[in-house]
Amino acid sequence: MDLFSLQFLILFLLLSLYLYFFRFQNKTTSLRGFKVYPLLGTLPEFLLNRHRFLEWTTDILSRCPTNTAVFRRPGKVHGVITANPLNVEHMLKTNFEKYPKGPEFISRLEDFLGHGIFNSDGELWKFQRKTASYEFNTKSLRNFIVENVTHEIKTRLFPMLKGASETQSILDLQDLLERFAFDNICKLAFNVDPGCLGDQSSIGSEFMQVFEEAAMLSSGRFMYAFRFLWKAKKFLNIGSERALRKATRIVHDFAEKIVRSRMEEKDDDDQKDEDLLSRFIAGYHENNSVEFLRDICVSFILAGRDTTSSALTWFFWLLSSRREAKQSILKELEKIRLHSDKRIGDLYGFDELREMHYLHAAISEAMRLYPPVPVDTKACLNDDVFPDGTFVQKGWFVSCHTYAMGRMESVWGKDCCEFRPERWLQNGEFKQESPFKYPVFHAGPRMCLGKDMAYIQMKAIAASVMESFEVEPVSKDTCPQHLLSLTLRIKGGLRVRIRERNMNVVN
Repeated sequence: MDLFSLQFLILFLLLSLYLYFFRFQNKTTSLRGFKVYPLLGTLPEFLLNRHRFLEWTTDILSRCPTNTAVFRRPGKVHGVITANPLNVEHMLKTNFEKYPKGPEFISRLEDFLGHGIFNSDGELWKFQRKTASYEFNTKSLRNFIVENVTHEIKTRLFPMLKGASETQSILDLQDLLERFAFDNICKLAFNVDPGCLGDQSSIGSEFMQVFEEAAMLSSGRFMYAFRFLWKAKKFLNIGSERALRKATRIVHDFAEKIVRSRMEEKDDDDQKDEDLLSRFIAGYHENNSVEFLRDICVSFILAGRDTTSSALTWFFWLLSSRREAKQSILKELEKIRLHSDKRIGDLYGFDELREMHYLHAAISEAMRLYPPVPVDTKACLNDDVFPDGTFVQKGWFVSCHTYAMGRMESVWGKDCCEFRPERWLQNGEFKQESPFKYPVFHAGPRMCLGKDMAYIQMKAIAASVMESFEVEPVSKDTCPQHLLSLTLRIKGGLRVRIRERNMNVVN
């Protein structure tokens, strides 16, 4: 081939690429869903926007008449992303058996979560759900949560906040809340106190850092353009997959030590099944191996540590620039204190926490805008049609976009993007919303068992901290960037200054 022919061929290829990417894209449904390119589907747009996946997909869904869009990528990776409550109810409740987690989803988290309750289907999931639900429905658990949370606040959290106030040092509130939640869930689920909040050099603190890394790397698998890429890296043991393997090994070793210790204690006839792990050990099941119990531990650490800490971090950031909402909470706390004849500094009991309707509403509102689990994905077992008319083919993924749903005008009204706790109140009392409109705690048979426990913990921390300290973010005027892991965290943490509040609660 002579030089002229080569130049002509190159020019022809460049012209073809130009027509492919810029001319043919006008044939896509850019105003009513994702742009779909010939052969490549949504892949080009995905690659351009995966660093801002939540904002991109929220914008797309808000412009779709039914808040639902079909997503297509090469390799038959097709699916539906929805922020429509009718579709969510159809998927999570009405046709629950038709929409399991599915092998594609489970495979991405299997190295980290194994086959724990959040990464399993069928009989394996049902067994874990049944065993855990018994524990979560006991009155003794509720009392233990209140006692444990108040003890952690008084002996560990408050001294750290007071010390920061006196030295005028800056704290990472997100890190602090994650440590608190980690200690709390370990005591509740495994009867182990890692002392992570009080000692940042503890084994628990090292474990937390590795746990966070494993969660980030595992969630990163969902953002690959092609599934075979992360599988190839895993096979070759290179890059992020090598780091994930190392982090996962440390996480699993930590969890297995807890399991073996509890199994040895079980040999003692006087040992009671007082914690969640003990109930799983006591219940006979063919899958009750050390590895299976380890997976349960890892799943509950993820649920107990990352979700409540994420919700409270965003709550404190939102409240820092909403003076009226803050004052409403403080007035409510003052009223409860007067009614219960308690002094400031006395921690709240269950009955007082239950009276905090405005605080409950404010925390719920924060999670509406920044849900701890922003997207939940299932697989479709058989061809189906959603209530809004969207066709779902067998083998497609289906994602409930909780983050986008909180920003849909069709769901929450014209003020959907505003932080307004009053939307949750009716005659001064908290009003429940449909879990399909507000799937922050999931919905249907997989509804979060720890919902009440989470609210108890979050309200106890928020109420106690707010009336004793002023929490001032260093950069409260700018919306922090979020970090999309398995939960929605603030990138770089939430750096705050702490100032002791005057004895007069409302100021």
